[in-house]
Amino acid sequence: MKKKRLVVLTGAGISAESGLKTFRDSDGLWEGFDVQEVATHNAWKKNPELVLSFYNQRRRNVSDAVPNKAHFCLAELQEDFDLQVITQNIDDLHERAGSLQVLHLHGEIFKMRSESSEDRIYEIRDDMKMGDLAEDGFQLRPHIVWFGEAVPMIEKAARIVSGADLFAVIGTSLVVYPAAGLVHYAPRHIPKFIVDRSVPQTGDIPRLTEIEKPASEGVQILRDLLIRDYR
Repeated sequence: MKKKRLVVLTGAGISAESGLKTFRDSDGLWEGFDVQEVATHNAWKKNPELVLSFYNQRRRNVSDAVPNKAHFCLAELQEDFDLQVITQNIDDLHERAGSLQVLHLHGEIFKMRSESSEDRIYEIRDDMKMGDLAEDGFQLRPHIVWFGEAVPMIEKAARIVSGADLFAVIGTSLVVYPAAGLVHYAPRHIPKFIVDRSVPQTGDIPRLTEIEKPASEGVQILRDLLIRDYR
């Protein structure tokens, strides 16, 4: 029998329990930095050394982090569902936990790209430096979608969500657009779930089940519910 297509949108809340700080803390800072100084194109033009240093540290943080129960529980669902993860996170914790289909909306910390071309992408595990050039001769920058930049993967993500049989949102405040708008691409008739320690206002979303728990606890509840009722 063909597996049902389960599409899951994840945000910072699922990685926070692995020790990774969120983009948007309550004080507007990210690891003590104003995001406008390290996560915008203007910041890159103004002080590229600072931006590279900031993301080099984020890369080290992600290297040191390990997947948590939420990441592993999601990966386990591949046994019973055709699982597609769409994540707002730049870490690789879903992949390390075993998820095979992961779409990164906002880029990946272990990739870098040419300053002039979104298509010249390279793997990076060590630190990036000024003077590191792509094959086209332009400076390499983090393969990250900064605030104010277009989100190249959003249309592909919308198509994936529109084809879901089941849709879940885990660990995201649903305030960062365009990612937050993906919930509205899920077919109205399908079951939907949201897992968060503080479930955000979602408006009129039909067939929505809310699980107000931290990700590691909530995803276990979601896993058991999906296997029991929707496999």
